[in-house]
Amino acid sequence: MRNHVTDMFGIDVPIFAFTHCRDVVVAVSKAGGMGVLGAVAHTPEQLEIDLQWIESELGGRAPYGVDLIVPLRYTGSDDGGLTVADVIEAIPGAHRQFLDELLERYDVPDRTDDSNRSHDGDSNVRTSNFASSGERPAPFSADQAGPQLDIALAHEPTLLVNALGPPPQFMIDRVKEQGRKIGALAGKPQHASRHINAGVDLLIAQGYEAGGHTGEVGSMVLIPEIVDAAGGIPVLGAGGIGRGRQMAAAMALGAQGVWCGSVWLTTEEAETHPVVKSKFLAASSSDTIRSKSRTGKPARQLRSAWTDEWERPDTPDPLGMPMQPILVAEALDRIDRAAHKSGSGAEQLANYFVGQIVGEMNKIKPASQVVYEMIDEFIDAVRSLGVYVE
Repeated sequence: MRNHVTDMFGIDVPIFAFTHCRDVVVAVSKAGGMGVLGAVAHTPEQLEIDLQWIESELGGRAPYGVDLIVPLRYTGSDDGGLTVADVIEAIPGAHRQFLDELLERYDVPDRTDDSNRSHDGDSNVRTSNFASSGERPAPFSADQAGPQLDIALAHEPTLLVNALGPPPQFMIDRVKEQGRKIGALAGKPQHASRHINAGVDLLIAQGYEAGGHTGEVGSMVLIPEIVDAAGGIPVLGAGGIGRGRQMAAAMALGAQGVWCGSVWLTTEEAETHPVVKSKFLAASSSDTIRSKSRTGKPARQLRSAWTDEWERPDTPDPLGMPMQPILVAEALDRIDRAAHKSGSGAEQLANYFVGQIVGEMNKIKPASQVVYEMIDEFIDAVRSLGVYVE
């Protein structure tokens, strides 16, 4: 396939794979698309290790990207940003008490009990990093993303993406100085306009169906709106895309490629918690919910006892970002460690970000096979439409 996006990045097919797993990044880039490493939960040390490994595996033969989260506004941003210690100090006692009682009711063991830790694999989001005390910058902040950006630019990612709001000017300036491309996600045409004014090279129109942080507008409506607002800047469609027919629909709406995240969570390479992966494989497209319970902003995830508890009218509302992720980090880590025990409360609570496409993620397969099947189905879908214009 040849279009603006494939030429811009030197890739064979315009399939971008957002993932927290470095193995998926490599597999998709080798298959002709572009793997994009979600780095928000990485410490600087972990990010350095993962980028070195990705580049050693790709050997300069295929491009890859890095995704950061740097919101313009969050709790404490007006005061120059908060440290983890600042946020911990500000968390209300009622929220701590609710979380403690929740873990007790579901009989989730304390982290010190290593006998309850799963040995089947680790969650692909390093939640324990958010629980680190001290003077580290708060998660989802410019102060946290600064060192991550330093490390990313010391390596060779072709694309840097800001997943929550327009990229800050310092990020745009540094990326462009080094000749890299910068992208941003948009959930409304107004977002696209702000991104364009900021100087992005690529827009990702992410619809309501997507996993993680989403807006209120579905992809069928959003993608053409963003394309019309883009003024010639290439657009990727995101949200509810995991098959070739959906890719064809996105490109028929004006997108020049697709940005997929959820579909990689059940691949062979994915580090998704085994219990959560099993839940994904059994889930329908109706089994997700947009909830603030993990990050403090609406993020689509698998519905579980965890989201149900936070949605109850008699429980505290989730805090804002970055307070909520720091509040729940240790609890989520304890849940992941104990969830392998069948029938346990931790198993009931376990969940993760995923989009409505989860209803079609019903078989474990290699990430490269997902790419190839998507392209094959895309070709069939496009050819089948020809009968309507003969």
